Amino acid sequence: MLDSNVKGQLKAYFEKITQPVELAASLDDGAKSQEMQALLQDVASLSDKITFVRTDDDARKPSFAINRKGTDVGVRFAGLPMGHEFNSLILALLQVGGHPSKESAEVIEQVKALEGEYRFETYFSLSCQNCPDVVQALNLMSVLNPRIKHVAIDGALFQQEVESRKVMAVPSIFLNGEPFGQGRMGLEQILAKIDTGAAARDAEKIKAKDAFDVLVIGGGPAGSAAAIYAARKGIRTGVAAERFGGQVLDTMAIENFISVSHTEGPKLAAALEHHVKEYEVDVMNLQRAEKLIPAAAPGGLIEIQLANGASLKSKTVILSTGARWRQMGVPGEDEYRNKGVAYCPHCDGPLFKGKRVAVIGGGNSGVEAAIDLAGIVAEVTLIEFDSQLRADEVLQRKLRSLPNVRIITSGLTTEVHGDGTKVTGLSYKNRNTGEVHRVDLEGIFVQIGLVPNTEWLKGSVALSPRGEIEVDVRGQTSVPGVFAAGDATTVPYKQIIIAMGEGSKAALSAFDYLIRMVPAEAVAAA
Repeated sequence: MLDSNVKGQLKAYFEKITQPVELAASLDDGAKSQEMQALLQDVASLSDKITFVRTDDDARKPSFAINRKGTDVGVRFAGLPMGHEFNSLILALLQVGGHPSKESAEVIEQVKALEGEYRFETYFSLSCQNCPDVVQALNLMSVLNPRIKHVAIDGALFQQEVESRKVMAVPSIFLNGEPFGQGRMGLEQILAKIDTGAAARDAEKIKAKDAFDVLVIGGGPAGSAAAIYAARKGIRTGVAAERFGGQVLDTMAIENFISVSHTEGPKLAAALEHHVKEYEVDVMNLQRAEKLIPAAAPGGLIEIQLANGASLKSKTVILSTGARWRQMGVPGEDEYRNKGVAYCPHCDGPLFKGKRVAVIGGGNSGVEAAIDLAGIVAEVTLIEFDSQLRADEVLQRKLRSLPNVRIITSGLTTEVHGDGTKVTGLSYKNRNTGEVHRVDLEGIFVQIGLVPNTEWLKGSVALSPRGEIEVDVRGQTSVPGVFAAGDATTVPYKQIIIAMGEGSKAALSAFDYLIRMVPAEAVAAA
């Protein structure tokens, strides 16, 4: 099951295990059960602290538990945790085996202090880059707190269960049998949902913070670069981010990041966060900015009001709030989001195996999505608003070579149809003839570009008609001391490497502003 190179690496990792671990499998006669048994026996052979036993005591087959012998500490996987979830398996083995987590002592104590009973179930797909964060966070919580239990379930392997619970997007989390959340969530986000006092405690901590020299709003590529460049100048730097990593977390393959031939969004986001934290940067994650108040006088402090009621103040601010997927804005889209309307083909594609889907958008993202989905689903209908596809020619050739893909140009999607619980089709208008057509299908993947996350800035800084922050060549906005960078700005070409460069430039501009700035008290005295 595992090749010799992987076995060698795992054997070295498993030397960190200090507590005896038992792999308890529930199997049947199917091929996946045979694969699971082979995997678990391979794993058990790599450490004298890991044993394999077949118990067949769980209703989900194939599944297995990773238990710390003699205790009630453990986690469970229903399905083979390969692909993106292989790291989740290794981490679970290490943590159940007594190897300490790298999470902060504060977060660990917060998990341990949770009261009540929590039975989590997470549905994942092996191609989902968002799922491991959820699986690993809940696994760690179940290791730290005996009142928390977690099972990670491969939705593609347990299709009947997925359909009965109406799971149409991954990761999907259930708590004590009821829907808890969908989409990427880290440990801190999960804690914030179940620990109702966490937001208030965070707000009190933030209120007590001194003013920053540079405050970065947003933790994507632009914000990370800005924070690093600012911190390297030796000035007091803070980052307030609603989700550190930003939209990069939702990006699968990255093949145009110069000097790195291939990486994936979550890996890059983790590297960005690690790099930022190598410096004395005050990182405040899960903090949503709601209002910017300019300095009352030149050289004064700029205020950022947060959703939790706290405020941050700084001599300069760098706005790097990024962008999000653009929605179609048609009837039915909101009603059936995560019930057939999806935005991540890599994450949710496997849930539509053998079904009919549409991809909305004929740019690179849309065509790549259609190509990927064509290998999973029964039929793909790609609908492009323009009279021709806008994707690179090499992608178009690949798309047209696929037998189960239908391409519609000059098509305007007008409505999403459903039966109250899931998508059943869509309607589109032929822009040349005005005729309206209906397409019966089970899934719709929207890939039509980005919208800047700038609604909260209206009336504070100058925005373009498209909602982008207007900046000059130095990244300066219309407000003195406020700079901006990345996908939220008017800078063309929304690319990771460009955002990093713009973030670095904004930090250098902010530093230059600081060293030339006349203190507010000096202005008042004059």
